[in-house]
Amino acid sequence: MSKIYIIHENNEWTEHLTKRLEELYIPYEEWFLDKGLIDLNARPPEGIFYSRMSASSHTRNHRFAPEFADQVFVWLEQYDRKVFNGRSALHLELSKVKQYTALTKAGIKTPRTIAAVGKEQIIKAAERLEANSFITKHNRAGKGLGVQLFHSVDALKQYVYGSAFDEPVDGITLIQEYIKSPDHLITRCEFIGGKFFYAVQVDTSGGFELCPADACNIGDLFCPVGEQVEEKPKFQIIEGFNEPIITQYEEFLKANNITVAGIEFIKNSDGELFTYDINTNTNYNSEAEKAAGKFGMLKLAKFLGNELTKQQTVAVR
Repeated sequence: MSKIYIIHENNEWTEHLTKRLEELYIPYEEWFLDKGLIDLNARPPEGIFYSRMSASSHTRNHRFAPEFADQVFVWLEQYDRKVFNGRSALHLELSKVKQYTALTKAGIKTPRTIAAVGKEQIIKAAERLEANSFITKHNRAGKGLGVQLFHSVDALKQYVYGSAFDEPVDGITLIQEYIKSPDHLITRCEFIGGKFFYAVQVDTSGGFELCPADACNIGDLFCPVGEQVEEKPKFQIIEGFNEPIITQYEEFLKANNITVAGIEFIKNSDGELFTYDINTNTNYNSEAEKAAGKFGMLKLAKFLGNELTKQQTVAVR
């Protein structure tokens, strides 16, 4: 029986999708790839495949899940199976260096960033950046890993040479100019089927933990960028959003064979727009969606169901 195969390593970020698939009576199967095997002489099952593999898998003791998933994608592609968010998406998910170079090549502005390996090189990168304020982040990240705000190189030295230093899993630390939003807001644009679905405004005044998944609302774990001035939702879907950057984002996703993604940008006090993150394992905030009456996982389930129907129709011809 042909079905949808969901490739992932985190049940908390997948159960919302499987519930929607069940509501719609769409057949599916989960491939939990924290470990496994591939018989290279066997044919993959019939169906379509959708990846929700995450860059932060190592924080859940699934260190090699993305590497294993990449090999599974190669096997699936050998037999011409349809894979949504396959190898190209995974490669961008696992490397912000690859994200920024791909965005820049597409003519999309990103913050000035220097990648460094080694503690001395991290300090040299900050000195070369010559920015009054800058942030560190992990190249292979997710969940805000390694994100810290600094206002001087001396402060960075205390962090890098101190016990609190967070070593990236791939050894690469990014030093990035800090783009300050005058209203402490960033915007996350969600795309499903390669098309814009909605934009959500995120209040960053409480810190850098910006993952919209309900399971990620775990408080202020990182250096704050300001103080909460008033009680308001952290995530709010924007009605009538029509920034011109949307067209560029859609073209970028198509060029990089990415079907589902959340792309984040920030504007400085001059109104300049900087794109700084692509999430190909995107999540949605339930409270924001309920308030707006728009539901990402439902939209995604319908998209995958339609793609499965298309494949089944072709197969019987």
